[in-house]
Amino acid sequence: MKSEKNKREILVVGCGNLLFGDDGFGCEVISRLEKLSLPENVEVIDAGASGAYYLMTLVDEDIKKVIVVDAIDFGLKPGTVKKIPIEELPNIKKYTFDAHNVPLAPFLKDLHDNGIEVVVIGCQGKNFTMPYIKPGLSEEVEKSVDKAIAMILEEIKK
Repeated sequence: MKSEKNKREILVVGCGNLLFGDDGFGCEVISRLEKLSLPENVEVIDAGASGAYYLMTLVDEDIKKVIVVDAIDFGLKPGTVKKIPIEELPNIKKYTFDAHNVPLAPFLKDLHDNGIEVVVIGCQGKNFTMPYIKPGLSEEVEKSVDKAIAMILEEIKK
């Protein structure tokens, strides 16, 4: 019989920091996903600002798909939710280095190159307040949380 840990095939990882405005988008999405009834093979994790560290410790041979949800700054209309192709990750400054200077984009690309499906769902933020503490999402980003959840649920079904 497989252990609980070995049942998970899909990881949904929320990145961000609730203290810095819209950077908390991924955390809010995960908070809402945790209240849903998800398939047993899905694990949701709030990785906070340490997404790379979490992913490095959580990915094992049973993982088939990693879905990362995060706030992005692509210069889009605030609240725009976008599925980001793996090739575009190096264009996201945040994915070049995270808060702990661990590069996330190369790690995600490496997962992809080793046969793990990697999906990044990003929401264009409006207010990124770092280094100033200002909890709470902007109205535009708050309204996009449900759209991101719908996209994640669709990815889980694939």
